[in-house]
Amino acid sequence: MSNIIKAKEILNSGKYTCVLVDGDSVYTSTERGVKPLLTWLDDVIYLKGYSAADKVVGKAAAFLYVLLGVEEVYASVISKPSVEVFQTYGIKFSYDTLVDAIKNRTDTGFCPMEQAVKDISSPSNALKAVKETLKNLNTK
Repeated sequence: MSNIIKAKEILNSGKYTCVLVDGDSVYTSTERGVKPLLTWLDDVIYLKGYSAADKVVGKAAAFLYVLLGVEEVYASVISKPSVEVFQTYGIKFSYDTLVDAIKNRTDTGFCPMEQAVKDISSPSNALKAVKETLKNLNTK
């Protein structure tokens, strides 16, 4: 079974929001948004060659996947800007639903992470913007 199929099956089991697989090595998370990706980056877990399955992938998450070094990403929902990031950095991707942008959790506007990286074109700048936005959201 390929890594992406295994990751997708684990994601579709309903227990996780994000799954990364490389052979027998599996990382899972139940956290929402970009938090699991930031945790793996902060813990310096380099996931080169891994395949990822994620519920929602916006442009911010796409940049974080680039930094993590994943080979392939499946998303239940993906935004057009994240597709552009994956194409730019040569990451294979597949999805169920393509949207213009990821909406916030209350469906009243765009996701703050999507907004934070809207005009950013480098993964390292995206990481800084995501961390700054999270810090500001957590102080409200």
